[in-house]
Amino acid sequence: MERIKQPLGPFFTWHRHRLSAWGINMQSVETQIIPRTSDIGNLTVRRALPSREKRSVGSFVFWDQFGPGELIQDVGLDVRPHPHIGLSTFSYLFAGTMQHRDSLGNDIVIGPGAVNLMTAGSGIVHSERSDPDSRASLSELFGIQSWLALPRSWEETAASFDHYGESRLPQFSENGVEGRVLLGDWFGLESPVSFPGDSMYVDLRMSENSAAQFPKGQEERAIFSAQGAIEIDGILYPQSELLVLAPGRDVRVVAPHGARVLLFGGEPLDGPRHLWWNFVSSSKERIEQAKIDWLGGRFAQVPGDDEFIPLPESS
Repeated sequence: MERIKQPLGPFFTWHRHRLSAWGINMQSVETQIIPRTSDIGNLTVRRALPSREKRSVGSFVFWDQFGPGELIQDVGLDVRPHPHIGLSTFSYLFAGTMQHRDSLGNDIVIGPGAVNLMTAGSGIVHSERSDPDSRASLSELFGIQSWLALPRSWEETAASFDHYGESRLPQFSENGVEGRVLLGDWFGLESPVSFPGDSMYVDLRMSENSAAQFPKGQEERAIFSAQGAIEIDGILYPQSELLVLAPGRDVRVVAPHGARVLLFGGEPLDGPRHLWWNFVSSSKERIEQAKIDWLGGRFAQVPGDDEFIPLPESS
């Protein structure tokens, strides 16, 4: 999908062209990524990371928007038990609920505005399903799941899981923008969510014609509007596209008709990462070992949820 350009004044246009001729970049958006789309039951899933254009933004190596969509009564969502290594999964919902179970014995239902952070480290298995109350009737589900690659020194740490209720996350409201700090620091508000890397993640609910500033502090940054088109540098970008920002400049985001916008980023990864299926590692050999361990039944099971997903032939 092409960018929809808005009219710019001749003075601004002349200066932008002149500065571009001098080698000065006037564009805040460095890369525009149109996610790949697939369906899981009644839900549309849009995957923006990893992509051919960009493999990661800070520690974020995976970015999925699921929904908005409706789940059929008595059917719901069923992501069977599957393994992870070398990453933290970060689950965040706008609407609906979902039940998380893992091989550590955690069993919790996540709702809108809360955060589930599961650190796989040396290995964990979890399932994600519609909870019994949601499954009993037609239900809605809409949210984001992202993966953050652990620093190399943390890749083999012990697995852990933390749930952060909505009330624990700092919130703010200013000039038509209501926000929640999910990870890291945002203008002095610090999230309690703990991740061993310099990362940030903020959720903004922007009213019509409101604006927000994304400061230049983080070296790698991206913007994703889950609902509503947003305007940057006079260019209107459709919803559900990942916009990777140029470093070293403050970026102003405008929501002409209102939007739900996610801002995230951090310091670059401390080296390349390999992704295969649900495994993330700085070592290809470690991923091969994880494949062998899953086939050999050496990952712990999820109590009360013993279905099995075979190792895919390719990923």
